[in-house]
Amino acid sequence: MTEEQILLLAIKYLKEMRPAHFQEIMEELQPYDIAKMYQDISARHHHKFLLFLKPEQIADLIQELDAKMQIDILQHLGVDKSSKVMDAMDNDDLADLLNELSVDKIEEFVNRLKEEKSETVQHLMAYSPETAGGIMNNRYVWIRTYYTVKEAIAKIKVFAEIAENIYYLYVLDEDKKLVGVVSYRDLLLAEMNFKIENIMFSRVISVPVEMDQEEVAQIFEKYDFIAMPVVDENKQMVGIVTVDDIIDVVIQEANEDIEKISASGKSIDFHTGAFTAAYRRLPWLILLLFIGLISGSIISLFENTLHAVVALAFFMPMIAGMTGNTGTQSLAIVIRGLVTHDIDRKIIIKLIWREVGVGIIIGIICSVLISITAYLWQDNIILGLVVGVSLFITLIIGTLSGTVIPLILYRFKVDPAVASGPLITTLNDVFSLTVYFSLASLFIYLFHN
Repeated sequence: MTEEQILLLAIKYLKEMRPAHFQEIMEELQPYDIAKMYQDISARHHHKFLLFLKPEQIADLIQELDAKMQIDILQHLGVDKSSKVMDAMDNDDLADLLNELSVDKIEEFVNRLKEEKSETVQHLMAYSPETAGGIMNNRYVWIRTYYTVKEAIAKIKVFAEIAENIYYLYVLDEDKKLVGVVSYRDLLLAEMNFKIENIMFSRVISVPVEMDQEEVAQIFEKYDFIAMPVVDENKQMVGIVTVDDIIDVVIQEANEDIEKISASGKSIDFHTGAFTAAYRRLPWLILLLFIGLISGSIISLFENTLHAVVALAFFMPMIAGMTGNTGTQSLAIVIRGLVTHDIDRKIIIKLIWREVGVGIIIGIICSVLISITAYLWQDNIILGLVVGVSLFITLIIGTLSGTVIPLILYRFKVDPAVASGPLITTLNDVFSLTVYFSLASLFIYLFHN
């Protein structure tokens, strides 16, 4: 059946009060598909939709939704069922959800949890949200060095249902310090009577609990792990970060950088209201508006030059636009590099020289083309030279500004993504117009004296 047919059949069973048939459909769907169906159906069916689902299914469902919808669902389920749903939720997801609530609401929901679950979730909530501790969960399988392969596999069978994954087993000593790791594949290939200490890897890649989530993502990218252990300052294992959490981090961080590069500030999506979206964009735009006035004042300073050669105005948008475009391109490259590479002085110098070379190559090609175009269009070789030389210089400036500004911000521990596209474009407008009219004034002076 198609997605639309499944949706229509589910609605039919909801209307006819046939929970058993509705449940048959749900058992064939993934959590994402159930969440999408819940969002697609009319709000009047939501109560029965949740009524017909098992607590475990609702737990999977709400983990696919945003925080606001999660809270709305839990509040409408009633104390008994919401308690069962929260107990079925992943600890890390539940901790993230509760962190969105007020102190009073947190206490209300935490009191509904079983004691062990409550302690675990509150422990996870103590970590900063965008750190390894903030995104980890504590559902992993650990073993001792003296276990045999047979004993390790038996433990996996016992904890398989509640563990986040069973691809890796972590070896802890008596003080809960991480001393090794063994994969499920290694267990299957080993003899049943082998000791874990003889087949485990002693060099374990782990991350400290306070490490920023972006740095954790970079380590995942380097080693291609499915999961990674998290340790505290005493090297005791406190949880694991899994690759699905890292995918969420990468998307979240990418969205944040896009918001900053576009100077839109906080998150704006398809559902954001017009007034809210405008409010979030206005601060940057007002700042850029006043910076943009500098461009107008520059033109007024060269009013006589513009009056002497009116054709200069024809090429102003092109000069400013091309400079801004090259700056934005360099900005995007630098930000991507800062996320994916370890930066040192040698790399920075190499990058700057590379961008100087790029600016020169682009500048030569574009300036020659525009010089010929200006000459043929206006039949004025001086104008062609002014436009061509100006474009050559401003393209180099634009490329360098898009490279150097984010690197300076990075050096001073400021997120380089705040060097937004509109900011660099506006600054480059000022640079390009200054160069353009200064050269034009110089050429006019030389050829009239």
